[in-house]
Amino acid sequence: MMRNRTITALLALGLTGATAAYSQELVLTLDECLDMASEHDPYLVNSRLDVQAAIYQKQEAAAEYFPSVSLNAIGFKAFDPLLHLTLDDVLGHSDAANELKNQIHQTAPLYGIPTDFQALSRGYGAVLSLSQPVYAGGRIVNGNRLARLGVEAARLQQELQEKQTASQVEEKYWQVVSLEEKRKTVDMAVATLDTLLRDVTQAREAGILTETELLQVRLERNRLRSDLVRLRGGLRLAKMDLFNVMGLGYSSTLAGSYDAEGKRLPFIDDIRLDSGMEDMQDPGIYHRPEEEIATSSEESRLLALSVESKKLQKKMTVGEALPTVGVGASYGYGDYIGAPGLNGMVYAMVKVPMTEWGKTSRKIRRSDIELRKALNEQEYLDEQLVLRTRQRWEEVVTAWDRIQIGEESVDFARSELKHCSWGFDAGLNTLSEVLQAQTALRQAEDALIDDRIAYVKAVREYLR
Repeated sequence: MMRNRTITALLALGLTGATAAYSQELVLTLDECLDMASEHDPYLVNSRLDVQAAIYQKQEAAAEYFPSVSLNAIGFKAFDPLLHLTLDDVLGHSDAANELKNQIHQTAPLYGIPTDFQALSRGYGAVLSLSQPVYAGGRIVNGNRLARLGVEAARLQQELQEKQTASQVEEKYWQVVSLEEKRKTVDMAVATLDTLLRDVTQAREAGILTETELLQVRLERNRLRSDLVRLRGGLRLAKMDLFNVMGLGYSSTLAGSYDAEGKRLPFIDDIRLDSGMEDMQDPGIYHRPEEEIATSSEESRLLALSVESKKLQKKMTVGEALPTVGVGASYGYGDYIGAPGLNGMVYAMVKVPMTEWGKTSRKIRRSDIELRKALNEQEYLDEQLVLRTRQRWEEVVTAWDRIQIGEESVDFARSELKHCSWGFDAGLNTLSEVLQAQTALRQAEDALIDDRIAYVKAVREYLR
């Protein structure tokens, strides 16, 4: 018997050690979850890439200010000479010309002089060219301004995506916290019923209580245990949803699993979230003027950028109807007619559109309409942003007031349960009344958890 007890003790120690090896509790704060999600959310990663692309586009637009240099080379071999001149082409067909041509045909061969000229049967050349725009109707300047607006707009879109990602992560985060807190509430209720069950069992054995009353406690205890099982399952699913967004690896079994680097992943039940709800403060410290919040928001700044971009696009359209002035120079080497050599030139170019004004004038009118639409949208949405700010603040105040009421309700429910328990011990209250009081306390505590989480979410949404 002693030998069996020793083996059992060793096995228990071994299992305890194995469980401890697997169970390494990981506590995560909301900020840590947000940081992890910021590195893994594909939409946020893409928004950063959009900013980089906008910066490159700005650099492309800036290159229009500088001269463009090109090197062109050509070489050819024609089946027949591209240039072929005879005496007929030079002298014509008059009587005098015919007599002169006869004399040339008789005399030229004596001296080895050809009577026709052929050229451009083959050739090659290379030219280095430089061109500099001097004036392009303001399109270069306005194009660079648009590119700068594009960078700012991309950064604002990134900030909006960061807020959207944070909002999604926080929603999932507080869902997990809510389930964790409610599981604690059920755990405490089960522990209380375990104590009550022992007392009722002893009272039943003493003949003080009936079998029906004992069954009532057992049924209530089993109902709570069933709720606890559902909460644990829901908590795991909520954690999986959150951790997938964060890019956090985890193991869904106590046996454990490993990542690509061979590192043991934490067991999902050992990953706990730090709610930080103990530091809730009066909402008055968070209040800011509504117009200040609305005008400083990314949405308001994007609206202003939209209006500014419409104005610049109109100027770009006007520039299409204005003259274009440019200068340039070229220098190169070539051999096309058997006389190789270097040559160069400088030039100036003026392009005045003559027939585009009718088309451009209609484009300008269309740009005016787009600008008016952007101004109307800015005016309307600025009012909506102020309204949204007011709504967010009302949500904060309402959630705070609900917390005050919820705390009073929990105190009342605890007091009721205490009095019912004392009355039950004194024979003044029934067991059903005790169970009802405990159920009321659990419901009040669950409601208070929801109100506290709603307040924290409302404050963060308001500050965001």
